[in-house]
Amino acid sequence: MKLLKLLLTTAVFAGASSFAIAQEPRPLPPLAMQPNAETVTFEHIDALNKCDWDRLMAQYPEEVLFILPNGVWVEGRRAIGDVFAGFCTSREDGGFKGATFIAEKVKTVENTVNVSWRVEADWLAEPYKGADAYVTHDGLMYAQVTTFDPADMKFK
Repeated sequence: MKLLKLLLTTAVFAGASSFAIAQEPRPLPPLAMQPNAETVTFEHIDALNKCDWDRLMAQYPEEVLFILPNGVWVEGRRAIGDVFAGFCTSREDGGFKGATFIAEKVKTVENTVNVSWRVEADWLAEPYKGADAYVTHDGLMYAQVTTFDPADMKFK
């Protein structure tokens, strides 16, 4: 319950949707299909590291689903856009801009790319580790299951 409260009351990851409601929604960019599952995944990681909201959102069809820790679901392109609008703000504003996700291990099974990663940032006391499974289809990302949990990060 503590994690759910954190996610729903701050501008971090899932909580970004409550943060973004107060703002005018940005228009969603056109979809940009990639040639294969790995390219979709590494486009996501690069766009995330650059906090490039348009590039992130160009990957997600309307029926996208993110499954967060504790079974929290975020569904739909607009809801995911709200998540990343909050994620891509400065640390002072509750976001994660300036974080660098570094893939440590990658295993692809058909159209699903599994990645163990670490996050480094000037505002972290130590690197944070986690993993994601990215489910792709036709050059887009349809689902992501993540262990990303801001409550487990150690901030300076």
